Amino acid sequence: MKISEEELRKITLTAINELGDKASPELVRNIVSSAVDKLGAETELPKTENSVIVDRAILTSFGLNRPGVIARISNLLADAGCDLRDVSQKIMDDFYTLIMIVDLASSKYQLKELSERLEKVASEMNVKIFLQHENLFRQMHRI
Repeated sequence: MKISEEELRKITLTAINELGDKASPELVRNIVSSAVDKLGAETELPKTENSVIVDRAILTSFGLNRPGVIARISNLLADAGCDLRDVSQKIMDDFYTLIMIVDLASSKYQLKELSERLEKVASEMNVKIFLQHENLFRQMHRI
C-alpha cells in the first residue's frame, strides 16, 4: 500500500500536536515512521525542503539596534552547527528586525535547548528572539 502525501501530512500534524512543546524533528520523524510502519505502507519518509518533515526552524528577532546583536545570534547558531538557509534583516533608525530560516539537521542541540540558549542571549541583550519549528510555523500561519 502506498501512502499519499496528504495522509503523511495528517500523521505528521497529529504527531506535532500530540508532542506540543516537546516536538523536535527527530521525535516527530520517529512517531511518523512508527505510524507508517503500522499501516504497512511502502514509503520512505521524505527529508527534503518540499516535504512535510523538515529539520528547519524560523527565527525572528527584533529590538533596539546596537553593535553585535545580529552577530551574537548568528555566532550562537554557527557554534550549534546550524546552517542559515536564508536571512532577512532590516534596520530602521534605532530598531532592527531579523528573520532567519535555520537548518537544524546538523545541530548539536534539539530545538528546545537551542531555543533556551537563544533566550539567554535575548535576555542579556534585551531583545526578543523567537524560534519555531517550520512545520509548526506553517500550520499557525496557514489560511
